[in-house]
Amino acid sequence: MKIQLASSYGFCFGVKRAIEIAEEHRGSKTYGPLIHNKDEINRLKEGFNIGLAEKFEDVNSDDSVVIRTHGIPKDELAKLKAQDNKIIDATCPYVTTPQNIVAKMSEEGYSIVIFGDANHPEIKGVVSYATYPDDAFIVLKPEELEELPLRGKVAVVSQTTKKPEDFAKIVTALMLTRKEIRVFNTICNATFENQDAAAELAKEADVMIVIGGKHSSNTKQLHSICKRDCEDSYLIENEKEIKASWFDEKSLCGISAGASTPDWIVQHVIDKIQEIKKIEA
Repeated sequence: MKIQLASSYGFCFGVKRAIEIAEEHRGSKTYGPLIHNKDEINRLKEGFNIGLAEKFEDVNSDDSVVIRTHGIPKDELAKLKAQDNKIIDATCPYVTTPQNIVAKMSEEGYSIVIFGDANHPEIKGVVSYATYPDDAFIVLKPEELEELPLRGKVAVVSQTTKKPEDFAKIVTALMLTRKEIRVFNTICNATFENQDAAAELAKEADVMIVIGGKHSSNTKQLHSICKRDCEDSYLIENEKEIKASWFDEKSLCGISAGASTPDWIVQHVIDKIQEIKKIEA
């Protein structure tokens, strides 16, 4: 059996940047998990003394606070500033883009439609930037638009890790009922590249291993995409979750990884598979 890595996988620009920022501020705290990868967060804790504040009450007035890659709600950021904490902003620039768009378009009187998961930290942050919160709505399916009290003109953005084809369905549904729509494609380029590469590899592979946090939206999307063309696709966080039976009578094992998955975890997974079988890597 051979192992083949997707042509694009793993750490994106925003995650690399956030990790570097955290490492430069040894002894600080992150406000919320910096990224959706428990193993990498543990590495930062053990190697760089990076603490974790899950909520505002966990932040002391003398703490240096690193803002997570997904950003935080506007009011929580204001509280940190009011408490006079040293703030180090590691929010991904691809995430601050929809934040700024929502603020601007809401101020200009547009109803805001956000395509994304309401419980995802990125979306909680983005929606908080609407000037008029009662006129900002989060949806996952086109059908959800029917019940919304949208005004005459609408601006629409997407969670950065969503699939473009699903975003297009939301936009198409809005076009059928609205005369003025401003569409902002805020899906991250790295998401496109990783998804396309995973899809191509899944068409050839007998088994696909997708590595990343179980709570990571972009990793779950990768797994869903692989599953379409390779039924034997598995989502794991690290090598400890691998089962030898997955590779029985397989000739090509494809590997992809989410945007919060560091190379050292990918290598551990490869090493584990090579332990299980004699592999021509």
